[in-house]
This record gives sequence, C-alpha cells and structure tokens, in this order.
Amino acid sequence: MRVLHLSHTRPGMNLSLMAGIAYMVVIFGLTAPPSRAKEKGCMDAKCHAKTMGKKKWVHGPVAAEACDACHVALPKKKHKFKLAAQDAELCYGCHDAQNTGKNIHPPVEAGECISCHNPHESDNQFNLIAPSGPELCFTCHEDDKTKQEYVHGPVAVGECAICHEPHSSPNPSLLRTSGNELCFECHTEIQEALGSNEYVHPPAEDSCLNCHDPHGSPVQFQLETKTNLRDLCFTCHEEKKQDLTLPVQHGAVTQGKECANCHNPHAGKFAAMLKLEPMDLCLSCHNRPVQADDRPLQDIAKLLKENPDHHGPIRQKDCSGCHSPHGSKYFRLLNAVYPKKFYAPFKLENFALCFTCHEEDNVLEEKTTKLTNFRNGDRNLHFLHVNRVRKGRTCRACHETHASTHSKHIRDAVPFGKWSLPLNFKTHDTGGSCKPGCHKEKTYDRIKPVQY
Repeated sequence: MRVLHLSHTRPGMNLSLMAGIAYMVVIFGLTAPPSRAKEKGCMDAKCHAKTMGKKKWVHGPVAAEACDACHVALPKKKHKFKLAAQDAELCYGCHDAQNTGKNIHPPVEAGECISCHNPHESDNQFNLIAPSGPELCFTCHEDDKTKQEYVHGPVAVGECAICHEPHSSPNPSLLRTSGNELCFECHTEIQEALGSNEYVHPPAEDSCLNCHDPHGSPVQFQLETKTNLRDLCFTCHEEKKQDLTLPVQHGAVTQGKECANCHNPHAGKFAAMLKLEPMDLCLSCHNRPVQADDRPLQDIAKLLKENPDHHGPIRQKDCSGCHSPHGSKYFRLLNAVYPKKFYAPFKLENFALCFTCHEEDNVLEEKTTKLTNFRNGDRNLHFLHVNRVRKGRTCRACHETHASTHSKHIRDAVPFGKWSLPLNFKTHDTGGSCKPGCHKEKTYDRIKPVQY
C-alpha cells in the first residue's frame, strides 16, 4: 500500500492529521530509524522553520515533519544526510511509478522528478517549480509558438496539460488521446460536420494537423502556413495554383477568406465542398454590382430575375460552363476566346467560347434554309453580321449573354462606348425588323425575301 496524496498538504493542517500522516509514513516502511535530525526537529526555529513549510503547497512529509521519510542521517556525521533512495525510486516509494507508458517524458524517463517538482514546497499545485504551462514547459521546450499572431487557446492560457500528459502516454508527443479525437474533445462542431456531410475533405478526415498547427501560426486558425490560406491549399491542389498565375483572377480566391469564400475546408453538402449549389454560390456575391478591373459588373441576380429568357448554361445553373471559378487567360474569367470589343475581325478561333456549344455553320454558311431563322430568304443574316474581315459584329452585339426579355436572348440595347445603342428588334411569323442605332430600319422575310 502507498500513500498517494502527501504532496497536497497545506500549511496549517490539523495537528492530529499531520501526526497521522507521520505515523503512516513510519508504519509503511518509508523511513529509516529515528535520526539525530529527528530528535532535534528539522522544523524548529533554529533550523528550517523560517524557510520551510510556508508556501501554499507543501509536500506531505515536510508538512508532517517526517523529514526522515526521504532523508537518512549518516552515522557519526553531524547534520549530514543522504536520500533514502536514488532519483525517482525515492518518489515511487509513495507515488505510483510514471515511467511505464509507451512514450515517456524525458525527465521522467531519466528519473529526474525534481526537474519539474520541488521536493519540499511550492506556490504551485503539485509542487511544480513554476506555474504549469509555458513557464514550466518552456524551461526545456523552445517557445516558438506563443509569439505567433494566432495562438491555440490552450497554449495562450498556459494549459499545456489539456492536450499533453506530463509523465507518459501511449500516444506520440504525450498526447492524452490519439489523432483527431483529441481535437474533437473541444471542437465538437467539426466532428459533427465530418460525420454528417456527404463530402468530406480528405486531409481533415485524416488529421487536423495536415492543415493546422496545434500551438500557433502567423495565419488565422493556426493554419500550417506562413503566408495565407490559398498557399496552404496549393500544397495539395497544385493545379489551382497555376490558375492564379493567369492574367485574370477571381477576386473570391484572392480576397477575404480566399478559398474558404466558396469552399468549406472540412466538409459540405455539395460537390467540391462548395458552401452552396454552384449557381446559388455565384449569386451570393453577384447579387449586386461588383467592381472589375475595367468597369463594374452588373447585378446578375437582378438581371436573371427581371429577364425570363435565360442562356442555356444559366438554365442548367452552370456558371462554370462559360466562366472559370479561379483564374483565366480571358477577360471576365471566360473559359475560351471571346471578343471583348463590339467589333472584331472574323476568325473562327475568336469565337471559340460560343462554338463549344453552338454550331459553327451558323456563321460559316452564307446560304441556308435550315441552320437559322434569322435569314432573308436563304441569305444567312448571322453570316452577314459576323463574317467580316474588319467590322464583324460579336455575338453580344445582338445577344445578351445571360438573360433577356426576348427569345434567343435578343438585347434591348448594347453598350457602345458611352452610348447604350438600341436594337429595336421585332419579329413576326416569317421574319422581322431591326432599327438599331447603327443603320436605318431594315426588315427580313424567310418566305418572301426583301429586296435591297
């Protein structure tokens, strides 16, 4: 049987209890025969009374004046003593051995209990030589984390023992539990997210330490990076890093929460761990004018709400059908070449974006009776407008790329420098008319061609 709580004795303890402790120390063989020191009394006024037993936490044998539980007087030596046992074996005479785990704290393994504990008394619980946490731990461990801008809560308040066992543990780094389970003891919301969502980020499922430093970091959330979130993401998603070397970059990736503006970093309900369905996510920002490099972009949410005839990708709720979500070589983050200006010399490759879905023959065939209804007899009016060497009209000279109140996404007007150039386009059963700002009214008819 061992006495396990002697180190928690306080000064002023009831004398009968102190005598009982002293009796237990002797009964269980934890002391040598009475010594000259005992006869004199170590704690009398002439010896240690002024310097011993006055602090908040006093080791039990000291409080009970049972000094000979640990110290043995040397024969024929005046006031000379030796320890009753060496190193940790002396402590283990009362305290359970702490050097039996798979991973052992080096001072414990070396039997140097007094590296952390004062054998007599202390102002700190457990007779620690310094307050538990950084002041004690950093006497050996390098303090390179508490000085970071973002510090893990337990580290910031000096609670190292919240995560680490001070003596031994079956887990690496003397952790109290293994893997993510330790993190989940506090971060229950992350545990719930990983367990309840269809899409889970593999690094988060594998180990929180793949992305987070458990002590401190220069980046918010103790991210395992020295710069920013997106650089951390690029350690795995290297192909996305290439997107951000392109001339046009999505502000959502480079501003604010960066990648986390659109993606949940741990788990989510939607593919690629997007925070919302793709189009709903885009419209969560594009529901107001957004400043681009050259001019403000229109409020797309309002445009779609007020204009019922939506472009095919919009109907499919697929903004990425035309736009890259990260970066692009082309203006407006487009996925392929598309003329930026109102006029553009006709080359098939200049309209690569449109022709990923639409038939090329719509603008290549000068004569047709099937490819399009925009014709005067068999004269293809798409060919007429677009297929010009010097002043070919781009598709959006007449078509709104997102939505319109007219079929085929025909525009009411188109920006032309500072002017909003009207189209005044009308249709009837076999043809239509156009009275834009660029020419006087002209009509066309598929059955009875208009002669010009």
